[in-house]
Amino acid sequence: MAGPADDHDLKPLDDETLAALAAREGADGVAFNALVERFRERVWRVCWRLMGDEHDAQDAAQEVFVRLFFDRGKFAGRSRYATWLHGVAIRTCLGLRRSRSRRRRREAPESAGADEAMPVRTHADSRASAARTVDAAHDVARLLDGLDEEDRALVLMKFAEGHDYDELAEMFGTTAGALRMRVSRIRDRLAARGGRADDGAD
Repeated sequence: MAGPADDHDLKPLDDETLAALAAREGADGVAFNALVERFRERVWRVCWRLMGDEHDAQDAAQEVFVRLFFDRGKFAGRSRYATWLHGVAIRTCLGLRRSRSRRRRREAPESAGADEAMPVRTHADSRASAARTVDAAHDVARLLDGLDEEDRALVLMKFAEGHDYDELAEMFGTTAGALRMRVSRIRDRLAARGGRADDGAD
């Protein structure tokens, strides 16, 4: 007979109930494994947005789930579990990006502009359109890279992932009002540089 922690019995459970079961388990519990499977793609997507590189995103996602295992009893239920987990992912990625930046500064690469290859010029309309899309993506990336690490993460979680201010407040450990003002200042800075972060109505 299947017990209460049987994998098939866990699928109908909501995230918060599953997290409570995982918190009571030992190593390699089925509830924790079910959480990992449930959130694997979402965590990787957040890490990819924040790290900006597929390999780094994979490393970051693995680190997130290691932290999640050791901190699985720390979820207090004050927010949705997904919001809390995204906060873990943000803190992990910020730490890794800062470490990566320090390492790159020490390495002092010889060709700072090597990653800024120009798109191939062509007279074909379809290729010209694709080149413009690449250029636009590079412009956005440059604007975001001009922000400090936490502001960059805030912009991505707000405008790319679509979190509301209450969720962001839980992730960043502050208040919704403080984040509204912060996003407003970021938008002003981006607009001054020729970019725009627009979420429509607040």
